[in-house]
Amino acid sequence: MNDKTAMMTQNLAHVAYYNANSCDPDAFSALVERNLDAEDVPLATQVQKNIPIYDMHTLASELTRDRRQSLLAEWAHVLMDLSGALVLKSAYSDTSVLDDATEIYRAIIANEKQSARGAADHFATAGANDRIWNSLQKLCEAAPDLFLQYFANVPIDAVCQAWLGPNYQMTAQVNVVHPGGAAQQAHRDYHLGFQTADISAQYPAHVHHLSPVLTLQGAIAHCDMPLESGPTKLLPFSQAYASGYAAWRRDDFRAIFEARCVQLPLAKGDALFFNPAIFHAAGANTSASIERMANLLQVSSAFGRTMETIDRTSMCKLTYPHARSANENGTLDRAALMAAIAATAEGYSFPTNLDRDPPKGGLAPETQQACFLRALDESWDSATFAQALDEMAEAQKA
Repeated sequence: MNDKTAMMTQNLAHVAYYNANSCDPDAFSALVERNLDAEDVPLATQVQKNIPIYDMHTLASELTRDRRQSLLAEWAHVLMDLSGALVLKSAYSDTSVLDDATEIYRAIIANEKQSARGAADHFATAGANDRIWNSLQKLCEAAPDLFLQYFANVPIDAVCQAWLGPNYQMTAQVNVVHPGGAAQQAHRDYHLGFQTADISAQYPAHVHHLSPVLTLQGAIAHCDMPLESGPTKLLPFSQAYASGYAAWRRDDFRAIFEARCVQLPLAKGDALFFNPAIFHAAGANTSASIERMANLLQVSSAFGRTMETIDRTSMCKLTYPHARSANENGTLDRAALMAAIAATAEGYSFPTNLDRDPPKGGLAPETQQACFLRALDESWDSATFAQALDEMAEAQKA
């Protein structure tokens, strides 16, 4: 990183809050105009379009030897400080396990279409693609022996540990983009990437810096993905732009993304992993016949959990009649009510069951806190509020 870019990044780090108006497209452009030097990634097999490629045929033995720590350290450096993305070439040396899983996934898709489950999606028009929410558990339930073989994958385990450390939590969603499928717009991912611009701006700057290290994004290629099939578009180095969660919705930043983004063809059995803060988007499938299937991994840090288990649904039911009375009588103002609700109700949409509780109308389902405030604003009686809470809890069950 040159001195000018380092200074711009450092200055951003001292901002208390980020919002769309505080973002500087010139600083962003300077950041993403870097090039990855092969000397920075000595264990990579090659570098393509500023993305390091690691051939696991060659490097698999490194994961069981003394150099394992060096390889994991290099991957973490790539994801945090360098390109922000890497490819594990031939992460699956035997792709028959992917073929077997593909058959099961296609059967699940067909079954779910018949059952008319909701087709909501993230960052794409609902129903445009075929998506399996929680493909992790569904594969395990359909074929536990195959599930075992599928995730008995040392390279994938290693890259998850490189970014998140041990005891990570695996989730996955299958996505199939048909020929003619449109490209996504540039975005960032979970956590802050799934919040609205207004909510994202309420989180202090240091939380924007923290959010990317809580999750690792990955994609396992279940088929060959030449460029015309629309593999993921990536903007190397963009994860280092500190206010990127505020910037990615701006048209000028998306224009920079489209002008400079790169795509790499993937072969069946390859795996792409990236920092969730890198600007990225699924590409357009302009092929005539390729059904682009990827199993999208969203791997979470073990630390994203509360210390105690709390029955917030019961707490909301107990508190609501008193909150409604205080709201109607004016004994508590709005700020005081919101403070009490924050201590009572669940303020986050996840984890949930996205089959029953999809992100319709936005990037995430409604939270308990939002439901509580809506009930107060609309003067629900306690029975109506309790029913809404019960329906929400039922929808969130595994």
